[in-house]
Amino acid sequence: MTTLYYSHADFLFHNTGAGHPECAERLRFIETALKATEFSGLIRQSAPMGSELQISLVHPLPYIDNILKAIPEQGHQYLDQDTVLSAGSQLAAFRAVGAVCDAVDKVMTGQANNAFCAVRPPGHHAEPDVAMGFCLFNNVAIAAKYALLQYQLERIAIVDFDVHHGNGTQDVFYNQPNVLYASSHEMPNYPGTGHPRETGKGNIINVPLTAGDSGVELRQKYSNIILPALTNFKPDLLLISAGFDAHKDDPLASINLVEDDFEWLTKQLMLIADNSCQGKIISVLEGGYNLKALAASVAIHVKTLMTG
Repeated sequence: MTTLYYSHADFLFHNTGAGHPECAERLRFIETALKATEFSGLIRQSAPMGSELQISLVHPLPYIDNILKAIPEQGHQYLDQDTVLSAGSQLAAFRAVGAVCDAVDKVMTGQANNAFCAVRPPGHHAEPDVAMGFCLFNNVAIAAKYALLQYQLERIAIVDFDVHHGNGTQDVFYNQPNVLYASSHEMPNYPGTGHPRETGKGNIINVPLTAGDSGVELRQKYSNIILPALTNFKPDLLLISAGFDAHKDDPLASINLVEDDFEWLTKQLMLIADNSCQGKIISVLEGGYNLKALAASVAIHVKTLMTG
């Protein structure tokens, strides 16, 4: 199994300020965890710069221009109470887009089986013309649009197991039946979307979890709802919005997953990808704000991607 790992020092210079949960230390802890001997076979890739053209597959050019104009030369610029820009935000955001699009190229051309993109800022809350929830550009949505355009795929599935609903990704694909978006998330919780009645053209599957739920409830709901839907959909490519903030130790939510649950999820998704698209998976980091829990969860996720 060939697994790519995308990272870049520029991701560390998206400075969100003291005390912000979406901080550069998240990637430092992940990097340390992935230096263990068991990851010696991981193929490390430097995230390339993405382009405005790639970003414009999801976000209108005036929106992109407004984000770039808002980037400060020093200090911080708040787009809302949670979403912060600094001088390093442009390079980080463009490299996040570059990472996911390059991963699409490498996986779709058979140079790798799968990839994990350790990027920031995250993306799944970003709507086409609204930055929110720590997110500027919707990395996973851009990857899906890019794959559809470049490789003429018929069906792409996006599975989002971040504890917060990916309102931005849902919004982008709400009326596009060739993209299946399936999300498990805590309700009620930020951003307040993700009710099961939100179904798009039948391509949106929202599976709410309740505060206090553990891996038992998660596995049951995936086994009964999301996994059968993915099997029936038969995607040509599987994308993962990999948020690890449903961990029991995460400070921003109240779901009680442990590392074994992320391993189980990863294995189930790999089985579906093996049966539908020759194992083609691209996983993109979203949330996860307890540093030790995040690093341990990413490590088990990546190890599973490497070994199946």
